[in-house]
Amino acid sequence: MISINNLSVQFTGTNLFDNVSFNINDKDRIGLVGKNGAGKSTLLKIIAGLQQPETGTIVVAKDQTIGYLPQEMIPNSSRTIIDEALTAFEQIDLLEQDLNNLTNEIANRTDYESRDYEALLNKHHEINERIMLLGGNNRREQTEKVLLGLGFQHSDFDRPITQFSGGWQMRVELAKILLKRPNFVLLDEPTNHLDIESIQWLETFLASYPGAVILVSHDRTFLDNITKRTIEITAGKIYDYKANYSEYVVQMEERRSSQLSALSNQQKEIAQIQSFIERFRYKATKAKQVQSRVKMLEKMEKINVDEVSTESIHFQFPPAPHSGKVVVEAENLSKAYDDKEILHNLNFIIPKGSKTAFVGKNGEGKCTLAKIIIGEITDHTGVFKLGHQVKIGYFAQNQAALLDGEKTVFDTIDQIAVGDIRPKIRNILGSFLFDEDDIEKKVKVLSGGEKARLALAKLLLTPCNLLILDEPTNHLDMNSKDILKNALLQYTGTLIVVSHDRDFLQGLTDTLYEFKNRAIKEFKGDIFEFLEHRKIENLTALEIEKKNNVEKGSAAVSQNKLNYEQSKQRERELRKLKSNVDKIEKEIEKTEVEITEMDEVLASDSQSVASDPNFYDKYKALKTKLDQLMEDWEKATEEVESFG
Repeated sequence: MISINNLSVQFTGTNLFDNVSFNINDKDRIGLVGKNGAGKSTLLKIIAGLQQPETGTIVVAKDQTIGYLPQEMIPNSSRTIIDEALTAFEQIDLLEQDLNNLTNEIANRTDYESRDYEALLNKHHEINERIMLLGGNNRREQTEKVLLGLGFQHSDFDRPITQFSGGWQMRVELAKILLKRPNFVLLDEPTNHLDIESIQWLETFLASYPGAVILVSHDRTFLDNITKRTIEITAGKIYDYKANYSEYVVQMEERRSSQLSALSNQQKEIAQIQSFIERFRYKATKAKQVQSRVKMLEKMEKINVDEVSTESIHFQFPPAPHSGKVVVEAENLSKAYDDKEILHNLNFIIPKGSKTAFVGKNGEGKCTLAKIIIGEITDHTGVFKLGHQVKIGYFAQNQAALLDGEKTVFDTIDQIAVGDIRPKIRNILGSFLFDEDDIEKKVKVLSGGEKARLALAKLLLTPCNLLILDEPTNHLDMNSKDILKNALLQYTGTLIVVSHDRDFLQGLTDTLYEFKNRAIKEFKGDIFEFLEHRKIENLTALEIEKKNNVEKGSAAVSQNKLNYEQSKQRERELRKLKSNVDKIEKEIEKTEVEITEMDEVLASDSQSVASDPNFYDKYKALKTKLDQLMEDWEKATEEVESFG
C-alpha cells in the first residue's frame, strides 16, 4: 500500500494540493482526473519519488516497487529493441548472482545441522522464489509477447532502437515497466503513443495485472475499460469515487448539485437567523435568544461549492467552399521507402461530404496516405487525383512542433490572416482561451495543450472543403475534445481523420479505412461496430485456420459451427440490449411511483411540504429524472428494434 498524508504543493502561488490525504491499495485501478494544470502529472511524479512535496509524506510499504511512465521522455540507448526491453530483468540478473554465490557457499559448508546453514537454505529458497515470480525462467518469451502486444513485429526486434521514432521508443519504455512487474504502475497519457490495437491489448493486460494501476488519460474508453476508482483533483482538493470515469461524471454532477442545494438551504437559514437578530436585537426579553443565534452563526461551518471551470474553447469551422462530387480518387496507388513498400495498389474514391477515419497499427501507411493527399509526398506510383476545386486544411500529428517557437501567439496567426479576418484575430485567439497576456507569449513557452489549441486556431483562417486531421486530440483535455468533435459534426465539408481515440471517433465518422499489410479495407459504420466486426472476423479467420489444419489430417470443420458461434454472439448482444430496456422500464416504474406519492402529499398535506425545505427540489429532480429515463427508453427500444 502507498499512503499519501497531508500532501501540499504550490505552483506560481496557487495550491495544487492543500493537505491532501488518500491511500493506494495493492490492486487498485485508479484514474486521476482534473482539468489541465490541476496537478495530475505532478502527483504521479511525487508518488514515483521524482518530486518532493512542500509538506506531507508519501509512505510506501516495505519491498514495494513503483514503475512510472511520463508523458514524454528522451530514451538514450543504442541497443536493439529486444536487448533494451530485456534490461527490464536487470533485477533478476542481480538476484541470480546472489543465488550463485549462495549455492557455492552452501556447497562448501559441512555444518548441516547449524542454524546458519538453515538460514542459508531459507535465503536460497526465497531468492529462487523471487526469480520465479519475476519471470526469470522465460524472460525472452515474456519480452517478445509484450513487444508484439505493443505493436512491434518480429522483424523489429534486432533493429537498433535509434531507428525508431520517439513514439515507438516510448513503447519500449512502457514494455520495460510491464516486464518489471512493479507493485504500482503509474502511467501518464500512455495512449498518446499507441494505436487502437495496442491500446486494446494494453487494456487486457492491465485488467488482469496483479498490482495496482494509476492512470492519467484523456481517453474515456480507456479509463472506463480499466479503472474502478476515480480520484478528481480540483482547486487543491481531491474527491475519491469508487467508480470508473463515466460513472464518476454522473456522481460528480450529483455532488455539485447537492452542494448547490445545501448552500441554498444554508443561505436561507442564515437569512432567517440574521432577520431574527435584527428584529429582536434591542429587546431585553429576547437578549438570550439573540445571543444564542449570534453564536450559532459564528459556529456555523460555511458550505463551499467546488469551483468548476467554465472556460472552454468555442468555435465552428467556416462554411466549406463548393467542390466536385469526388474529392479524392486513387487507382493502383503505391508508395515505398527505399526497398520497403508501405502502400500497394490502392483503389478508392472519397466522395464529397463523407467523414472517413483512417485506422490501423502505426507504420501501416495512414500518415503516408494523408501526406500524399495534401501533396507533401509526390514520389508515388499509380494515379492519384484531387477533385474539382478541392481546398485542403491539414492538421499534422506534430503540428504543434511545427509552429515557430520564436514567434508570439499573435504573430503566428497574424502572418496567415488576410482581409476581413485580420481585425478578428484577438477574438479568434480568445475563443481558444488565449487572453491579452497570452497572445504576446512566445510559442516556445506554451504547454502542449496550448500549442495544440493554437494549431487548431490556424485551421479556421482559411476556409477549406477537405479537412485532414492527423491525431488531433493529443494534448487536448476531454472538454476541448468534445468541443472539437461537435465542431467537426457541424462541418459542411469532407473530413478525413487519423486517430486512435475511440471515444472521439464514435459517431463522428461514417466510413473507416483499415490499413493493414500494405492495403486498405473499407468498412461502413461506426468505430465500435468496426471493432466488434473485427472480433467476428478474427473468429472467422480462426475457424478457417482450424479447418485447414484439420483437413490436413483428413477431417473437416463444418461451416455450421462458425455460423452457430456468430449466431450466439448476436444473441448475446440482443439479450444485452433487451436487458437494458427492462432495467430502464423498472426505473421508470419506480420513479413514477415516487412522483405519485409526492403528488398525493402536495394535494393533501401542506404542513409536511412546508416542514421539508427540500421537498420541491426533490420533486423537480424526480420529474427531470423521469424525462431523461423516457428519452433513454426510447433510444434503447430503437436499438432493439433496429438490431438486424
